[in-house]
Amino acid sequence: MTEQGSLRPLCVDLDGTLIRSDLLADGIAGLLTHPLLLLGALAALPDRAAFKARIAATGNIRVELLPYSEDLLERLRAERSQGRRLVLATAADLSLAHRVADFLGLFDEVIGSEPGRNLKGSAKAAALVERFGVGGFDYAGNSHADLPIWRQAAAAWVVNAPRDLAAVVRTTTPVVYETHAAKSFSALLSAIRPHQWSKNALVFVPIITAHAMLNGGDWVRGMAAFIAMSATASAIYLFNDLTDIEADRAHSRKRYRPFAAGTLQIPTGMMALLALLTLGLAAAITTGVGWLVLGYAALSISYSFRLKELPLVDAFVLSGLYTLRLITGGVATGHPVTLWLLAFSSFVFLGLSFMKRVDELERLDATADARVARRGYVVDDLSALQGFGVGASFASAIVLALFVQNEATVQRYAAPNLLWTIVPLMLFWQCRLWLAVGRRYMHHDPIVYAMRDWVSWAVAIATAAVLVAAKSGPPW
Repeated sequence: MTEQGSLRPLCVDLDGTLIRSDLLADGIAGLLTHPLLLLGALAALPDRAAFKARIAATGNIRVELLPYSEDLLERLRAERSQGRRLVLATAADLSLAHRVADFLGLFDEVIGSEPGRNLKGSAKAAALVERFGVGGFDYAGNSHADLPIWRQAAAAWVVNAPRDLAAVVRTTTPVVYETHAAKSFSALLSAIRPHQWSKNALVFVPIITAHAMLNGGDWVRGMAAFIAMSATASAIYLFNDLTDIEADRAHSRKRYRPFAAGTLQIPTGMMALLALLTLGLAAAITTGVGWLVLGYAALSISYSFRLKELPLVDAFVLSGLYTLRLITGGVATGHPVTLWLLAFSSFVFLGLSFMKRVDELERLDATADARVARRGYVVDDLSALQGFGVGASFASAIVLALFVQNEATVQRYAAPNLLWTIVPLMLFWQCRLWLAVGRRYMHHDPIVYAMRDWVSWAVAIATAAVLVAAKSGPPW
């Protein structure tokens, strides 16, 4: 950089540039669970700057946890060490911008929005020209809204921006620093958690238990139910992540989630949430399970915000969510879930729910008086939860044993005695999962773990083979 260039002040945008997220969007997301506060802030519109001030005043943004652009920060520190004047010039609320500047300790001056003065685009360009003159400053930004500012700057820093934007900037202003935005599609894919859709395969179970595997129409309706549950579940994941941004940023692992890390922008996530919710409800209505999917969504959201904090209640609710998938599949395909299947699956799912909690507690320091975050359990609860879970797993085996010797069951199979083989298979599978928890192999939701476990697949194939043989084989 020339000596003249090094003496020019460098004006740095905040949203999307200095940080990978947007402070206004972060603030709105933090108020989604506080609708009265959000409505109070909306009352300030159409004065957008006043609206930003209202959002900033809620104090739900911790500047020390923001997803800062570390490469840019390193470069700014180098510029400052050479005596360059740094100015934080942002359309964000001025008070919030001062908090960021105070935390970083890098900036000599802060320019931001105040009620009645929204410094975005041309308004920011005018403010900087008034302060430094045309060509009297360099500017670091990230979006098309910054184009009027770059046209008035001597040099451009294009940060976290699409490549095509940098090409446009070069037509009017020299670009001296350039970094590119992360791929939003991969971030969105991570946020909607498609690996969790494996749980929704439970909607197909009623087809199998009703011996309707050859009915193509049932599978089509089952697939519609699967899409309804998966799309709705992904929408709920997005909603939960949007409302948990601050908590996730304070978590050692969850801070890498797309919204918390700023790799997925909140407006994009909101649009995806609405699209998934629309798809889920449309698919649910076409199969006549709209009320069940709405109930699942309501219970899931209640679980996320409160019920998962209540000991034991959380496990029973989680078990209920699994059971709702079965019931939804039964209603969608026209094969209502029997009381036998409800009893068996309820014990299995309760065992899996306790398994998940035991796995979380196993990973805490056994010597610490620690709690699983937002769960309400302590390490001393470990043995009790293991007992509850293992008991539920064995109870499911007892229910299954009673079912296979039931007179109605015997009459439906050519070789009903073969069904007894399923009892030890199911018990072996659950015991294996418990062993995986004890050895800390799981690292996932038990059903997600099972979907990736070759032994679980072997048990499933063996169970299917037994069912086929019992249905078509000669009687003993």
